[in-house]
Amino acid sequence: MLKQTMQDAINQQIVREMFSSNLYLSMAAYFSSQSLNGFANWMRIQAQEEMTHALKFFDYLLARNSCPVIGTIESPQNTWKSPLEAFIDAYKHEQQITSWIYKLVELSLEEKDYATNSLLQWFVNEQVEEEDSTSIIVDKLKLIGHNTDGLFMLDNELGTRSASSNA
Repeated sequence: MLKQTMQDAINQQIVREMFSSNLYLSMAAYFSSQSLNGFANWMRIQAQEEMTHALKFFDYLLARNSCPVIGTIESPQNTWKSPLEAFIDAYKHEQQITSWIYKLVELSLEEKDYATNSLLQWFVNEQVEEEDSTSIIVDKLKLIGHNTDGLFMLDNELGTRSASSNA
């Protein structure tokens, strides 16, 4: 069984991952309302990935004879001024998630909880990918600027994203 401090920290991370899922689903709704269905597709898949992350933590707690407790999940923002603003927010959010994962790693090392540390290494690597993918889209949106042709080309590109089995 996990120490209570680690169990509490993981339960808090479950809530954060569920919030992330809701945030990306909210962004998908925003993009759909703008007729940017490729962007919406990208965000829907991102929402699914975040829920998968929450469930990885949930299942880990169960495997360690600990109790998953789902806390209050705040409502996410639901409007943005532009696709760029939404993706900047997504990038900043991923950076925040990374910092929380790092704090969990630090706690696992302090508590000499090597099994949890092993689980967390997957999340450390995942966050590199998460930050990179959102950062690339931010950069592309900055290059596109107000060019609607470029926006529609990026929308088509993002529409090709499919769910990953590794998430």
